[in-house]
Amino acid sequence: MKGQQVLYFITGNNNKFAEVRDMLPNVKQLDIDLPEIQELDPEEVVKAKLIEAKRRRKGAFIIEDTSLYINSLKGLPGPLIKWFLQSLGVRGLAELACKYKNRTAYAKTIVGYLDTKGKYHFFEGVVKGKIVKPKGNTQFGWDPIFMPDGFDKTFAEMSTDEKNMVSMRKKAITKLAKQIKMK
Repeated sequence: MKGQQVLYFITGNNNKFAEVRDMLPNVKQLDIDLPEIQELDPEEVVKAKLIEAKRRRKGAFIIEDTSLYINSLKGLPGPLIKWFLQSLGVRGLAELACKYKNRTAYAKTIVGYLDTKGKYHFFEGVVKGKIVKPKGNTQFGWDPIFMPDGFDKTFAEMSTDEKNMVSMRKKAITKLAKQIKMK
């Protein structure tokens, strides 16, 4: 990053931070609790958090929101995935999706970047796949039931390196990294 401007990734999730730090080595973690609005548009969720972060302190920030969209459920749970998992659990969500013939799904990460001039930037990464019965162990909620297209493993069954090669978070962070280097 030019000028050695500190870039903070606001998250309390150490696993997400580790993934992002692997892609942006100079990023620092900032663990502050920000309210999360309930909204079907993940960009609005991220923007609301960036606005609150900007209100609380100065600096350049990134915040991400990762959603799971199940096509047979008309895109639900989307950004509401946290609440679906709290209510149904991973197994329950898989059972619900597996009741339908169409098990296709996609995972989407929206990374919001607030630069030091107060301008908002958004970057998206998407991975298509399908919902399967839970397989593998993970630190991430729905990884055991999401199998990306072209693979015979769920995210939970993949090594960190394997997952990072195809992850929606990596796709979004890669776009962010290009934007930062252009400045």
